[in-house]
Amino acid sequence: MREEEKKPTSTIRRILKQRWALSAIYIASAAIILAAAFLLQNSFNDSAKDGKEESAETGKNYGQPSVEVNSNLEKIKMPVADADKTVIKKQFYDVNADEKAQEEALVFYNNRYEQNKGIDIAMKDGNSFDVKASLSGNVTKVQDDALLGNLVEVQHEDGVVTRYQSVKDIKVAVGDKVKQGQAIATAGKSQINEEAGVHVHFEIRKDNIALNPTDFIDKQASAIQSATEAEGSELDDSAKKEETPAIEESETGKDKAPAADETDESTDLENGMDEEGSVPGEGTTEESDSLKDSLKQSN
Repeated sequence: MREEEKKPTSTIRRILKQRWALSAIYIASAAIILAAAFLLQNSFNDSAKDGKEESAETGKNYGQPSVEVNSNLEKIKMPVADADKTVIKKQFYDVNADEKAQEEALVFYNNRYEQNKGIDIAMKDGNSFDVKASLSGNVTKVQDDALLGNLVEVQHEDGVVTRYQSVKDIKVAVGDKVKQGQAIATAGKSQINEEAGVHVHFEIRKDNIALNPTDFIDKQASAIQSATEAEGSELDDSAKKEETPAIEESETGKDKAPAADETDESTDLENGMDEEGSVPGEGTTEESDSLKDSLKQSN
């Protein structure tokens, strides 16, 4: 019995006495620890991934729309640092304004009158000034133009664009994101409106339609969308009112016109039948008389 108990112990001792035994034990232990750590890390990554996917679904589209909402809630500002020190050299041409206001909003250049699509802003003292972004947005156009005095366009939500003309020393490039109040250029001059002196020509456009900037200053950008929708519905209503009588008149005309045509045609047909009917009758009588004469002569 004692010999049998000693055999396993002596075998283990014999293995441990080998030079490679301790190294093998260390390597095996390290492999087991690394495998366990790897499994634990994978389990943590899976749980974290599931959590991220859930949070992504829960907070879907929170990134970009939040910027758009904040931008859309901004109040439209004059493109200057201090609006109280400015004067509007030329107003926007409003089709609903009186004749005098419309004449004053015309720009004369090269023997032609052009309707002013924005407002021309200058300092009261005539000095130059920094042109500020009226709203936050993305720069979509930077163009050198001697006639217009160079221009910068900034794109906003819902098809709204702000345009800054008659500027120099442009500080932005296409693709830049600008914040409201950020300096984008310096006021300059233009050939198309030299009488305005040093100024900035400021426009607000919705779907490429020029709007009167003074109607939206200190109002939220969302007011542009509301105003254009209301104007569109009014135009649709007026168009429907104008179309309805035209349809009734055309339908009435259609009822009357065919009746007149049919009467004329029926009268012509009746007259034609009388005339045509009388001619064949006379021809038949003459033919019968001639036949009778020929028969008499033959007899």
